[in-house]
Amino acid sequence: MDFELIPIQFNKILQSQNYTVFILGTDEKQFAIYTSPHVGHNLQMHLADQLKPRPYTYDLINSVFNGLNISLLQVVITDVQDTLYYARLFVEQEADGLRNILEIDARPSDCLTLALENDIPIYCTKEVFDKTISIEE
Repeated sequence: MDFELIPIQFNKILQSQNYTVFILGTDEKQFAIYTSPHVGHNLQMHLADQLKPRPYTYDLINSVFNGLNISLLQVVITDVQDTLYYARLFVEQEADGLRNILEIDARPSDCLTLALENDIPIYCTKEVFDKTISIEE
């Protein structure tokens, strides 16, 4: 990827019955990414350290990555068209003395959830950051 990357942070995660919204950005600009309400429910359980009755999809992904000795490196928000965002998850696997870095196309909600659960950095391309609509808090 040959883009200028801007580090962004979680500001808030808000949830209603109809949606979950991630408020992300820098000190200068905040923007929102909306997703389904089950994402917020999963994150609430994670943040509250609650026991889940069964593993969720993110638990499965984390287990598979751990089993295959894959480390999550970073999330990059790569595009926005209207209000639809696109993201990539970067992971690393070391095997037989070789270090392989994979770039995986994924929904931003999945990437952001994995980033929050695994404490990995989140970036946004400058082009996307410039296109986002700033929200006032």
